[in-house]
Amino acid sequence: MSKFSKQIISKRFIILALIGGITFIGIRYYNISLWYILIAGIISGVVFGKVFCRWACPMGFIMELVMSLNPDNKLSQMYQYHKFGCPIAWISGYLNKISIFKIRLNLQTCKTCGLCDKQCYISTLEPTKYSLYKEDKLNPANTYTCSKCLKCVEVCPNESLKYKI
Repeated sequence: MSKFSKQIISKRFIILALIGGITFIGIRYYNISLWYILIAGIISGVVFGKVFCRWACPMGFIMELVMSLNPDNKLSQMYQYHKFGCPIAWISGYLNKISIFKIRLNLQTCKTCGLCDKQCYISTLEPTKYSLYKEDKLNPANTYTCSKCLKCVEVCPNESLKYKI
């Protein structure tokens, strides 16, 4: 992974704050219709998968901020709950399976260290069902709940995981 890509992923929370803030201001003060936001979420879902929640959503920013205030990480399971009422999360979650960009594993270079699974909030919640590198388990990156935070890609020591076409 290029140094630029790692810098973008490491600054994801700041990017979320900026885009989420712009989205909120656009809706609140400039009366941008939620239909336009929904269409933008669908288009981004087709191209990138479920990125809106972790990279652009104002509510996603608030939830991540609340979760970061808890050092025991007991609130991490709450992250999924606010998405139940969000049509963008529903639609883009289903688009994870067909999106153009995907988290892809190079089996030849993977050392099966498991760092990716330790960073993935889906794999940590259900380790018997999901894994990014174990072939006998479901890939969490293709599920409805994966919001493409890309922490798994960021921690891969030999760049076996990549977010690409």
